[in-house]
Amino acid sequence: MIAKDIKRGDVVVYNESPCIIETVNVQTPSARGAATLYKYRARNLITKQKVDVTLRGGDSLKDADFRRREAKYMYSDSEACYFLDQLDYNQYSIAAADVSEEMKYVTESLEGIRVLIYNEECVGMEIPPTVELKVTKCDPVVRGNSATSRTKPVILETGIAVQAPDYLVEGEIIKVDTRTGEYLSRAK
Repeated sequence: MIAKDIKRGDVVVYNESPCIIETVNVQTPSARGAATLYKYRARNLITKQKVDVTLRGGDSLKDADFRRREAKYMYSDSEACYFLDQLDYNQYSIAAADVSEEMKYVTESLEGIRVLIYNEECVGMEIPPTVELKVTKCDPVVRGNSATSRTKPVILETGIAVQAPDYLVEGEIIKVDTRTGEYLSRAK
């Protein structure tokens, strides 16, 4: 895969290990004849360590031999999270520490979870970019504050707190961006 074609979420082989690209930064040259640099922040899917990769425009990395499989969250214990493959009903487990950030947004009814399979072993998971979560705890609405865009912390059904508009009440369902952890809108 050529450097200019590598995007966020792609899985490539770097130093003989599969790495998922998390951020892409392109540096265009200011001088004639200089090469465009592509800087990637990736996470090694085996060791879970962050890796910085810098390539020139013509350089390339191999695609990793892996699969993304639709899965449904089943349950968690203190050591692992368990998922069920929606096509062949295989059960996959992932160490809870490896997916702690993603699990902040996962509920039993969440659709669109994908597990990453490398050499027949589950090495990671992906969640949708937005999820709908129920507000379980928040301060009451204060009348007269509608002229300004004030926010307040709200606690969601998974236990995370986000800043949301002052007009929200308990029981409402909101959309949250899983990449940034920010409130997006009310769910329709």
